Amino acid sequence: MSYVRAAYACDPAKTRGRHHRQAESAMRSAFQRDRDRIIHSSAFRRLKEKTQVFVAHEGDAYRTRLTHSLEVAQIARTLARALQVDEDLAEAAALAHDLGHPPFGHSGEDALQDAMANYGGFDHNAQTLRVITKIETRYPEFEGLNLAWETLEGVVKHNGPLMKADDDPATLPWGFTAYPGWRDLELHTHAGVEAQIAALSDDIAYNNHDIDDGLRSGILSIDQLLDLPLVGEVFRRCRARHPDISEDILIHEAVREMIGLMVGDVLEETQRRLKASGAQSPDAVRALDHPVVAFSEDMMESLSAVRRFLYANMYLHYKVKRMKEKGKMVVRELFGAFLDDPMLLPTDLYAQCEGPRMEGTARIVCDYIAGMTDRYAVGEHRKLFSVQGWS
Repeated sequence: MSYVRAAYACDPAKTRGRHHRQAESAMRSAFQRDRDRIIHSSAFRRLKEKTQVFVAHEGDAYRTRLTHSLEVAQIARTLARALQVDEDLAEAAALAHDLGHPPFGHSGEDALQDAMANYGGFDHNAQTLRVITKIETRYPEFEGLNLAWETLEGVVKHNGPLMKADDDPATLPWGFTAYPGWRDLELHTHAGVEAQIAALSDDIAYNNHDIDDGLRSGILSIDQLLDLPLVGEVFRRCRARHPDISEDILIHEAVREMIGLMVGDVLEETQRRLKASGAQSPDAVRALDHPVVAFSEDMMESLSAVRRFLYANMYLHYKVKRMKEKGKMVVRELFGAFLDDPMLLPTDLYAQCEGPRMEGTARIVCDYIAGMTDRYAVGEHRKLFSVQGWS
């Protein structure tokens, strides 16, 4: 379906192209192809059993990285359509943004960062770039998914510039500079509007859905939320409108309303910033010294209070902490075992190793563990460290 495209929108017909040249599709735009390549990737499928907050096997009612990514993409498409920018590019950036996350959420990332401290480090955003440019092997002509420049830029810079123009590239995480075309991604500039939309959609999704999951887990209660700005106001309004509904439906109603308020706030603030900037092209947006997609100051203040509350009352809750520590232990012990004895790795990975405790071996081990689901990591740990079932 054709639609009016804003002057500052990325145009797939004017893409800067792919690292490896390919003929364009007669049926899909460059950004539609990218979205489809991401959806069909192995890394995307594995998000179904990777932790968001609650470990994936704790229950099927909680978000995983996969359901979170789908929710981010839905919000991103809504904002992209309202702002008349490319919906497919915004969706592609949203769907890809968590592909580099290891099992067990941020605790797994912390464990890999510690384990890789002497071997080039680990960064989940850099790992996402590595996944889509190298680790995914689906084509005979090249490694990776060969995504368009704008999609790569969106994945790498959706949270803003990674460096200043005169910064030493050595300060970048290893995974960025390992990509041969990293300099072409202009890491000192902001990304286009579509990628910025994906970033704010991520914020909207995880703030609301962490509240949802926290309530459904029993870690949080509605009464605890009533003094929070925005959140408390919404729950009180929903209760007043529907005094006889169940708590389950009340939660659904309040979360929907909060998402709508946040989306509306981003839309209004972004339109204001775009008008003030005078940007009439994607490159003009990139050249600005500030993002154009943003929450208003009032909304930012409310969200800061919500994040502080979630940190103190949910992320540091002993039930969540226990699972996080278990996840760290699994990642830490798997990494140590594989690095000390690469012969414990699957045969095809062992064949690529340099030897025990070598940097090349550490990177292979890191890639292997980062790609695991929670369930697979637990299974590998059990095979290596548990004697249960031995006769």
